[in-house]
Amino acid sequence: MFISAETLDDALLKLYPALLARSHETMTIKASRGETAEVIGALIEIRNPRARLSRSETRGKLYSSLGELLWYLSKDNRLDFIAPYVPRYSDESEDGVTIYGGYGPRLFGPNGEGQVKRVIGLLTERPTSRRAVIQIFDKEDIANNHKEVPCTTTLQCFVRDEKLDMVVTMRSNDAYFGLPHDVFCFTMLQEIIARSLCRDVGCYRHFAGSMHIYKERWDDAQHFVDEGYQQRIAMPEMPVADPWPSISTVLDAERRIRDGDQLEASSLGLHDYWSDLIRILQIFFAKGDQSKITTLAEQISFRRYRPYILGRIRSGGEA
Repeated sequence: MFISAETLDDALLKLYPALLARSHETMTIKASRGETAEVIGALIEIRNPRARLSRSETRGKLYSSLGELLWYLSKDNRLDFIAPYVPRYSDESEDGVTIYGGYGPRLFGPNGEGQVKRVIGLLTERPTSRRAVIQIFDKEDIANNHKEVPCTTTLQCFVRDEKLDMVVTMRSNDAYFGLPHDVFCFTMLQEIIARSLCRDVGCYRHFAGSMHIYKERWDDAQHFVDEGYQQRIAMPEMPVADPWPSISTVLDAERRIRDGDQLEASSLGLHDYWSDLIRILQIFFAKGDQSKITTLAEQISFRRYRPYILGRIRSGGEA
């Protein structure tokens, strides 16, 4: 299966009907986590990687997607970091403290000197290299049984036409829960690497050996399709500058926000792009404080984040 689309929503609106067409009994697979409708060998091409957030009420997962990205960028695999954003990870921990398959240490190494940094260095020296591969899945992941092992096998970066393309390969991909998060996190990482190389983002390609939807989500996927056309809105461009100092500030702000600090994003000396992400984190941790959420929403520079914020207001802080 090959899907080429401009945005994440365009891709999902093509993918879900194709998977649901395989949901009758003779076409389903009984996997370890339940019955699925599955396609073997699915390649999705997203031509505008910044259009990484679904506009759908059901698929627009701004807060959990941002939380998962920051979990990766924290270079750690602690459960207490990701659990507020994606509570189901609590069921995947073997020791109640870490997630064995967490991507942070695999991307960045124990001291932050890992594969991402090496790929940036390689493409700085040799922009046309085809060796800029980040390996997530390791041979040790099938040497013993673990609750959670990475679904992602590799990320490969290419500098072509002065832009950074990324190809992500997955051994397995939950098209309903996992795919929207994966596209958000990996296209953000694509843009971070691109800015580290003083380049723009190119095309994003996402390949899954098994692309599937679990039976309990077939009706939800159909509901998304029935919502129909989704407005095409991309996130703003990441500032043209070394992103890592700003990422460090955002991570520190995230820690302070979850600890209850009342910080002012505009006082941190960041570009509006990064300040908006901090305000989104503040809105997430504001929970049911509708007055605080409304005040923070008014400070958001990129007004097209507003539908996600309004959704959180309508749901009493649970969106």
